[in-house]
Amino acid sequence: MSISILVADDQALVRDGIVTVLSLADGIEVLGEAEDGARAVALAEELAPDVVLMDLRMPGMGGAEATAALARRAPEVRVLVLTTFADDASIDAALRAGAAGYLTKDAGREEMVAAIRAAAEGGTPLDSRIAGRVVAGLPEAQPTSVRERFPDLTAREAEVLELMGDGATNPEIAERLFLGVSTVKSHVNAIFAKLGVSERREAVALVRGRG
Repeated sequence: MSISILVADDQALVRDGIVTVLSLADGIEVLGEAEDGARAVALAEELAPDVVLMDLRMPGMGGAEATAALARRAPEVRVLVLTTFADDASIDAALRAGAAGYLTKDAGREEMVAAIRAAAEGGTPLDSRIAGRVVAGLPEAQPTSVRERFPDLTAREAEVLELMGDGATNPEIAERLFLGVSTVKSHVNAIFAKLGVSERREAVALVRGRG
């Protein structure tokens, strides 16, 4: 399957070099070239390429702004940033704008072509030197369910604690879970012991995130 490309860079020699490199790759067709972000957005809307190779620092509308505009106006077009800059601020701005991937201009021909193919197929290709930094900057996934937050609890105790957090009384919990009230009380006592609390309000505060 042929992949159509639009090259956006304010330096004519750089554009010519990229086009020459891509012309040697099988299955890649360059539809057009743009010298700034505004022209890149207009051409991408007109030509509907699979991938836009987007420089970041260009006069007028820069690459990050153009990427954000394409994300709104032509979301089917994948943007692969190809830039000299590898600082955290540039990477963050590009990825937040909606770039599908990020390469620096000293990437080799094979790496560039592979990244284009990956972006066209829905992947997120990243320069090998910055991939670790991007991953390290992602927030650690936080546990969401009561069972994940309090792994010492049994599945049933987690259900009871969740209902306690919703403000349910023991009789209400018993009715919801089809249990006897005495059984619910036993679960509540076990929850207190495992959470290291002595009162219902303390357990409720923990499950509501105020402990």
